[in-house]
Amino acid sequence: MATQISPMLAVSDPPAAIDFYKRAFGAAVRWQIGDPAEVAGLSIDGAEFFLAQETPSRGTRSPDGAGHTTVRIELFVDDPRAVFETAIAAGAHERSAVTEHEDAIARSRAPMRMLQGSVADPFGHIWLIGKFLD
Repeated sequence: MATQISPMLAVSDPPAAIDFYKRAFGAAVRWQIGDPAEVAGLSIDGAEFFLAQETPSRGTRSPDGAGHTTVRIELFVDDPRAVFETAIAAGAHERSAVTEHEDAIARSRAPMRMLQGSVADPFGHIWLIGKFLD
């Protein structure tokens, strides 16, 4: 098996989070523990991630519970503008519009260009939605 890294997002309301990620990003539920879900495995076009009920007594806090987030989730898609708009319509909050960026450091080498914007989901997680440009 190839090595994989999959984030586990702590959320205050797993069933609501599952519903949001389905509507915002077309996520599919691969499995869940509990009914209603307390922990779940999801995927977006084959890219897996997990979510779990925040449990402060075990050191797991959601961004809402902690008052901030320490991670950004990079979601690379074919059409960042469409996914961004779908996420907004599903209840995400715009942080930055989808625009083209060029990495100033990379200019000394081959330029790195991206089309990217960001949203905060209703649970406090920051999603950067973009793609690399040729």
